[in-house]
Amino acid sequence: MCLFCEIAKKNIPSTCVYEDETVFVFNDIAPKADVHMLVIPKEHIGSMAEVTAENSAVVAHCFEVIAKLMKEKGIADDGFRVISNCGEKAGQTVFHLHFHVLAGNGMTEAHV
Repeated sequence: MCLFCEIAKKNIPSTCVYEDETVFVFNDIAPKADVHMLVIPKEHIGSMAEVTAENSAVVAHCFEVIAKLMKEKGIADDGFRVISNCGEKAGQTVFHLHFHVLAGNGMTEAHV
């Protein structure tokens, strides 16, 4: 079973930041910056390599949610980083599409 699918179904505890019918957002358990959230589609998509015309609206919605949350938190003007590792060689460890959103102190070039 996919770890992030289980988190989105609330079968595994997390600190939920935002949820709607398409997206689940939670705080990373090992934050690399003051703000470090994970944005995941509830639909299982393995990685960016699996984005298609049929599921790309889900990905677009993820980015809409990221923009909304950063504005609500007052972070949008200060800057933030969105990262998605695609594949094992790129550092992906959970094979469910997800976006790391980092902001504030702690962001370094290593988080590129």
